[in-house]
Amino acid sequence: MKQPKTSNEIRQAFLDFFKERGHEIVASSILPQQDNPTLLFTNAGMNQFVDVFLGKEKRSYNRATTSQKCMRVQGKHNDLENVGPSPRHHTFFEMLGNFSFGDYFKADAIRYAYDFMTQTCAIPPEKLYFTVHTSDDEAYNIWANEIGAPADHILRMGDKTNFWMMGDTGPCGPTSELHYDWGAEACTCGQPNCSVLLDNDCDRWLEVWNLVFMQFDQAEDGTRTPLPKPGVDTGMGLERVTSVVQQTPVNYDNDLFSPAMDMVQELLGDQDRERAEKYVGYRVIADHGRAATFMIADGVRPGSTGAGYVLRMVIRRAARFGRKIGFERPFLANVATVFIDQMGEAYPELKQRREHILRTLTREEEKFARTVDSGLAQLDKIIADLRASGETEIAGDVAFNLYATYGLPLEITRDVVKELGLTVDEPGFVRARDVHAEASGAGRFGQYETGVNVYADALHELITDGVLEDGVEYDPYLGAETESEIVAIFRDGQRVQAAEPGEKVEVVTAVTPFYVEAGGEVSDTGVILSNGSKLRVDDVRKPVTGLVVHIGVMENGRFTVGQGVRLRVDDSRRWDIRRNHTATHILHKELRSHLGTHVQQAGSLVAPDRLR
Repeated sequence: MKQPKTSNEIRQAFLDFFKERGHEIVASSILPQQDNPTLLFTNAGMNQFVDVFLGKEKRSYNRATTSQKCMRVQGKHNDLENVGPSPRHHTFFEMLGNFSFGDYFKADAIRYAYDFMTQTCAIPPEKLYFTVHTSDDEAYNIWANEIGAPADHILRMGDKTNFWMMGDTGPCGPTSELHYDWGAEACTCGQPNCSVLLDNDCDRWLEVWNLVFMQFDQAEDGTRTPLPKPGVDTGMGLERVTSVVQQTPVNYDNDLFSPAMDMVQELLGDQDRERAEKYVGYRVIADHGRAATFMIADGVRPGSTGAGYVLRMVIRRAARFGRKIGFERPFLANVATVFIDQMGEAYPELKQRREHILRTLTREEEKFARTVDSGLAQLDKIIADLRASGETEIAGDVAFNLYATYGLPLEITRDVVKELGLTVDEPGFVRARDVHAEASGAGRFGQYETGVNVYADALHELITDGVLEDGVEYDPYLGAETESEIVAIFRDGQRVQAAEPGEKVEVVTAVTPFYVEAGGEVSDTGVILSNGSKLRVDDVRKPVTGLVVHIGVMENGRFTVGQGVRLRVDDSRRWDIRRNHTATHILHKELRSHLGTHVQQAGSLVAPDRLR
């Protein structure tokens, strides 16, 4: 096998290497996680094999190899803020992996890793260092005696770096890592005894490959018993091994990213000096452009919650950095074409969904462009006021209002103020979000995820798209019946395109005659009809100013966004409510006339069958 040079060659060489050693090449699973509710995205190669390792699923093979698409944008594996300034952090990355399900174990796993690095990739052995768990004499002896690694290149480390657990209980085991030494001149920690052992993120040392040896089953009390069939799970970032092979200490200088950054430079007309000065923006655009391209190809749509929110945030963050370095028009589609052309052979879905990817990116950039200037201008005013008062932290409710009003994600606000040495009260942001949700009634019927209000975001999009002028036309005096069209549908806190029979949904129409509960007077009920389809409206709410949702169950047929409908209020019930509303005023007047003017109305309930 000839030495691979390009990232495409390295990926293929890895898969071929393990295929020759009896491994089944398994296709990458898609990015959005469907089986694990704790994850938004696949974040490791072993995700698709969890049930195999747990013994819940049996495959036709006991050795596998993959090149897995991964995203790390949540929880402890959130690399977002490091993307750009860091030479090696990314949101999207490819994890090369080989797996053994009760077949081979440490000796073969270590030999395979060493041979691929030193023989296939021709990496000098003296540039490699190997870590093992302090208790793992077996792995240490394999490196020392079977591989022949020098003693000063084999390092024992503790649980923090060299012990892996699937969870509080279940499969677990020691790990062995392969590190590449960029040389003393690359040291950034300044320690005279600079070593992998310091575990201080020094740029001299690059962790390239992690070998996990699943050999124990941990019980709830912490005791560990040997697994009857130990397994192997390994992961190596393609971006990192490519940097080693191509000798580019900065990942963005290797051929996975440099073509996209060349495209950015061409579009801007920058000289090399200008490109170097704008390196953070160039890197963010390349990284986020690639991540967005793959998310869209895997079926993620820009939205207000979950994976859709991450996609929209990544696009907007890239667009904001683009404006900062000189872009005035949408540009991400141009960047995406580079990745589609470059990686389309390995991932055919990129070519198959090319036009959809490009359209989605352009549309999202255009939406953001309509409001970003006003949002950033408002943020500038907030920052000026903050500095004038001598404060250094933007209040959480202020940051939330920037999102709810201008569509400016918390992540972008954080980016901007961080560049100026300021901070955002993020716990305060969460509190403001939750207070808003509770006050608007969203907590009763919607799902309000961290960092995003599905209703505020939907309203913002409907206005910027020109679907609504400044919100739903709300007029309970229109009469009991009117015609309109459906502009949005929500189900279980998610924005959807259709309402199916039997589903409880929230339907938004451009115009509504339904009264929304206020001042103690309950909301109207009724029906929404269209060509035999019927939604029974049980409640009406206003989760954010400008948006009215009709809550109920689809009794017949289905509704879709854009469908023309007839809204019909239960008029007899409305008259009962109005009668009791009038009775409430009469009662209040009589009480004041008999008991005195000190009697005040502190609250009321006006329903069709009772009043208070």
